[in-house]
Amino acid sequence: MIASNEPAHIVDLDLQKVAKKGLWITLWVTVGLFALDCLIQLLIHQTLTFSFSLWKFPAVIGGYIVLIVIHELFHLLGFRVFAGVPWRKMIVGMNLKLGIAYATTDEWMTNEAIRKALLLPFWTTGVLPAVIGLYLSSGVWLLLGGLLIGGAVGDFVMYKELRRFPDEWLVKDDPERPRLYLHVPLNSNEPR
Repeated sequence: MIASNEPAHIVDLDLQKVAKKGLWITLWVTVGLFALDCLIQLLIHQTLTFSFSLWKFPAVIGGYIVLIVIHELFHLLGFRVFAGVPWRKMIVGMNLKLGIAYATTDEWMTNEAIRKALLLPFWTTGVLPAVIGLYLSSGVWLLLGGLLIGGAVGDFVMYKELRRFPDEWLVKDDPERPRLYLHVPLNSNEPR
């Protein structure tokens, strides 16, 4: 893929704003999931049961860590499936200074492909655990679903920004920061 030398646009996340928004979304989604679970219990079983035990906290913490890793791996799967990025060109890791997990590549991707890759983990590590939690009426799964749905807010912010640009524009991921560089393909008729 051939792109212009200078980026036409830069999508740069403000991590403090994203974290604040993610916290609120996590709170409201989690409350909503537990309320929906209570409603389902009342409608199906005509009873409401709720149990609380401290032994479930390690399951939530362990599950959260595992799902964060899986979340990032699904970004990589999205890069492979939607953008054709070779596995050897992908990196997954943790930036302790910024307090974020990340999945990245130095390969060019189309805007359309990276948007799909951004949202894939939301469905697999956020929505799916929430549905499992509702099906099993499991507080652990409901909490994990709420945490991972709220944790995907940065992906949605990037997705929203990228939707403003043509599908065929090329995107380079910044390997150190939550930042994307959009370039106009040289064979495009778009103004540079």
